[in-house]
Amino acid sequence: MGASVRKIATVLLTALLASACTWASAAPAQAQIAFAQCGSSNEFACGHLTVPLDPSGATPGVITLAIRRHRAPVGDEKSAVIALAGGPGQAALPFAEQFTDLLGSIIATRDLIVFDQRGIGLSHPLSCHRFEPSIASAPLGPAVGECAAQIGPTRSFYTTADTVADIEAIRVAGGYEKLVLYGTSYGTKVAEEYAQDYPSHVEALVLDSVVPPNGPDPLNRATFAAVPRILHQLCARRACARITRSPVSDLAKLLRRLGGGERHARWIDGHGHSHRIGISSEAVLEALIDGDLEPVLRAEFPAAVSSASHGDMAALARLLERSESSEGEPESPQESFNTPLYYATTCEEDLFPWNRAAPARQRLAEGKAAIHAAGSRAFAPFTEANALGLSDMPGCAFWPYTTPAPTLRNAPFPSVPTLILSGAEDLRTPTANAREVAAQIPGSKLLIVPNVGHSVLGDDPTNCSSNALKALFLGAPIKPCPASPPLLSLTPLAPARLADLAPARGNHGRPGRTLSAVLDTLADVARELEVQALGQLNSGHLSGTASLSVGGLRSGWAALAEDTLTLHGYSYVPGVTVSGTIATGNVRLSVGGRAAAGGRLTLGPHRTLTGLLEGQLVQGASSASGGLAAEATLADLRSLASALG
Repeated sequence: MGASVRKIATVLLTALLASACTWASAAPAQAQIAFAQCGSSNEFACGHLTVPLDPSGATPGVITLAIRRHRAPVGDEKSAVIALAGGPGQAALPFAEQFTDLLGSIIATRDLIVFDQRGIGLSHPLSCHRFEPSIASAPLGPAVGECAAQIGPTRSFYTTADTVADIEAIRVAGGYEKLVLYGTSYGTKVAEEYAQDYPSHVEALVLDSVVPPNGPDPLNRATFAAVPRILHQLCARRACARITRSPVSDLAKLLRRLGGGERHARWIDGHGHSHRIGISSEAVLEALIDGDLEPVLRAEFPAAVSSASHGDMAALARLLERSESSEGEPESPQESFNTPLYYATTCEEDLFPWNRAAPARQRLAEGKAAIHAAGSRAFAPFTEANALGLSDMPGCAFWPYTTPAPTLRNAPFPSVPTLILSGAEDLRTPTANAREVAAQIPGSKLLIVPNVGHSVLGDDPTNCSSNALKALFLGAPIKPCPASPPLLSLTPLAPARLADLAPARGNHGRPGRTLSAVLDTLADVARELEVQALGQLNSGHLSGTASLSVGGLRSGWAALAEDTLTLHGYSYVPGVTVSGTIATGNVRLSVGGRAAAGGRLTLGPHRTLTGLLEGQLVQGASSASGGLAAEATLADLRSLASALG
């Protein structure tokens, strides 16, 4: 789950909202919350509430919670929606405006309350110098132990139960009779525990990407079990017909090739510079899970793994670099993921398979023994070593415990309207989790959303999940999501050599194969530019004067500025390079490389490519290998140029 939260922490958020708040003086937990205008915002009011550090009162100390309130336009203000971010460790205040968009009409008659949970963001954030960006990285286990010592004996007061007590304090101080609990990822665990502890104060539950009440599983068995299913789902409707017969077999073959070590490959940046990147089973697993929040990674995974399983690592290197770069830096400290809080909560309350009184080495040994006892089939095609690496055991084994191990939670849930959302392609919190929780909540409605990974309401490209949310509060039937093709089609298999290509239709010999390679190269350029433009658009960085620049799969680069695409030694097929320009109604390309039939191409009749390659006249609109038609590829590039201009 930690990886999930790291990814959520990179989303572009609005920190000015937090910094512009005017704080009122501290108030007891039973008093009303003092709210004041948040800077120039008319949407939210800023307030704070002081709560006991120890909800039981046995240990002195207080924590001040930072709160935002969106007032209901209509209604009697007796009910509120509490929106809970993921984590543990993710601040919620930067998501406040997103929550209003996602929740829509249900906050028309209810206040929306967003707060940074204790130890996060603006609510007395925990800090440890070992996890500061300026400090050199240290081995994880000792760093976690050192962080715990720095936090001190109060480190045990940052669990889910403590946050649940804070929510109840907010309810009382806010004067609300009932709460709607909306949580995503770890936020669902908080919502579930509140519903079990305070059932009479719960109006409804909306659980998106579910963590079970006694979860997460330290061994992540549900995640590993979901891998084959999700890979087969990606290949549904013969989507992998030109890629692979079995994406699971390809993955297993690649993992055997990698073993427990690391290989290296090269990826090319937008300036044509080559960079070395490590390829290991751990990196492949991380990229697979990163695909929960990055549809592009899901679309690229089958072909990249298939190529790598046969020894061609170029596409996998590109995918792994994209996975790493997607974990960008937050815009401000308020948007940062709080690593000390993550370990304070996770290490204290997760049900690790070890004796808390044992030393770190013994705990690790007991954890490894539990993984081994689960059997290799529980993690296949990955290994027991991958299971250990994905878990929090290497860090939490060094946590100095101050509390006994938690007990299993078996309290019943209230029978209230409950919507449980699960992305069909979610690996962090797989659908098995959602089914487990749905079975425990009377009358709950489980909605599985196709072509979506983690965080359904935020990533569902259709209206299915938002319509279900509306239906829940209208008392209307919740309709299943219809089957539909994914938003992004799978990336095709990159040729490992020119000989793998058939000549473009109507052509023959090496010149015909080279023309196929050029057509496939232009299709790759179009895909890469579209992916980059989509990323910039989502981050708010795409403007009318923007230019895009991408690296070739093998070498070279391509850049799109205004209405002209420039290619410089761009290589998609080994030994074939394409240079030149493409503009509206004007194409001039030079083809070279050790494997290619060299020559020049221009725009011919019916928007085809035509010219002389190795002295042979060629003309083609599509390649026999299944590459995009030249007309469609050039149209994609022109439309992208128009969007930029």
